[in-house]
Amino acid sequence: MKKLTTPRHLRLAALAALACSAAMPAAAKDWPSGYSKCADEGETCTIKDGKHVVSFGIKDKFVTKTLSGSVACTKATFGSDPYPDKAKKCAVGPASAAPTPAPTPAPKPTPAPAPTPTPKPAPTPAPAPTPKPAPTPAPTPAPTPAPTPAPAPSGDASRDVAPKTGWASQNGGTIGGSAAASGQIYKVSNATQLLAAIKAGADNAKIIKVTGNIDMAASDNGGAFTSTSDQAKRGRIELDSNTTLVGVGSNAGLVNGFIYIKGVSNVIVRNLTIVNPCDVSPIWDPNDGDSGNWNSEYDGITVDSSKNVWIDHNKFTDAPVTDDLLAVANGKRKQCHDGALDVKNGSDFVTVSNNVFELHDKNNLIGSSDSKTTDDGHLKVTFHGNYFSRIQERAPRVRFGQVHLYNNYHEASKSDSAYAYGYSVGVAYKAKVISQNNVFDVAGANSCQDVIKNPGSSSKTGAIAESGSLLNGAALNMGQCSFSTAVGWTVPYDISGALLPASAVKASVKANAGPGKLTIAP
Repeated sequence: MKKLTTPRHLRLAALAALACSAAMPAAAKDWPSGYSKCADEGETCTIKDGKHVVSFGIKDKFVTKTLSGSVACTKATFGSDPYPDKAKKCAVGPASAAPTPAPTPAPKPTPAPAPTPTPKPAPTPAPAPTPKPAPTPAPTPAPTPAPTPAPAPSGDASRDVAPKTGWASQNGGTIGGSAAASGQIYKVSNATQLLAAIKAGADNAKIIKVTGNIDMAASDNGGAFTSTSDQAKRGRIELDSNTTLVGVGSNAGLVNGFIYIKGVSNVIVRNLTIVNPCDVSPIWDPNDGDSGNWNSEYDGITVDSSKNVWIDHNKFTDAPVTDDLLAVANGKRKQCHDGALDVKNGSDFVTVSNNVFELHDKNNLIGSSDSKTTDDGHLKVTFHGNYFSRIQERAPRVRFGQVHLYNNYHEASKSDSAYAYGYSVGVAYKAKVISQNNVFDVAGANSCQDVIKNPGSSSKTGAIAESGSLLNGAALNMGQCSFSTAVGWTVPYDISGALLPASAVKASVKANAGPGKLTIAP
């Protein structure tokens, strides 16, 4: 679906932002603010005083790595090429134990003016003060001596990068907008400001801070949706590359909107309560299932054909429009919800961590269909530290993907009045799942077949290697499920310091998952 044509006043705002950025020294775009050039591509960068973060790239496209000593400024050193066929540069940043690009020193806590005055103020959100650099993400202490797998709160977590405990740490890492200059940090509190902030600066590093609840069907964005096509246009929140979208405090969130991450890279979404969108016009399909079903569009978040995405410390919920409140037509609930978070179409290097998923039916779809065979070898996704509460199914359902599940907590009931439990992990066509130390507390579940199953054709199944998980307090017996264990891959990142024993998972996840656990400077 094409994006909306940008209104004239937003185009003027974007031109003003471009004029401001043009006044900056050209070289500053070749490395993060506060870094110092140490070598051109192919040369050697010498680091004399311990480990430092080093950037490799040009024109606002760069990757970072923590290094020391004599460093070859090459693609081989950094593991990826952010700007193929162009000569790149290396620059040294601050001493650090993790590849977090350092921002410039923080000014006094007053809104920063635009770098260059423009003849007319642009109606874009005011840039927030540049915060101090965030400390390196570190495990948060759990109620037991074992560490939790989530980053500890920092002075301003809006500049955090994805930790090394999931797929998002691979392919050069996921840094979102952490290297944003002060003029590319926005505070938004309504739909108009949010959409303007996304447009401003395009793919340049940006941090967008959400305050309060943003309603995409509020009067500032045109009011209530009038049709499915109207909802598709005005409810869509499409993020660009190199963006961090983060909520401030414990009550920031989105209503009547859906986040679309399509064809981009380096995106972080954190600390938001996302009310799963309700389609204004569900469609009846008489051929869906044995007796037909209502189908709807729009997920809370869709990751489509994108790489390096970190979804962390959010809450996804159907409330207040839960399924038991939906009207019944053709003998079925007129289902207006689709997925909470779906990952599809060759997306890779995605970490989904420390989120609360609650009150939802078809929760997480990894891989859109059995026929999308080009997904094989992709869909590298990690789920860890998530709390699945009263989820009916798909937590997650996997096709093709190399999906790692560890330290997640599932709580549900087969007799739930609104979301009667069906299963948690769907091992579907050519799925390659590694599961470690997950916990399933499901009233009415008695065996592996109740929580892990192939929800599709029996001739199109996948593989799962499972260890250390619990079902209602007892060891999960995978022999009852009869899946192949030949997943064909091993976890490429180190979780030895983050993996909790299953006995500690429930308390840790319930204490840590969801919004309001991070410190975000307003």
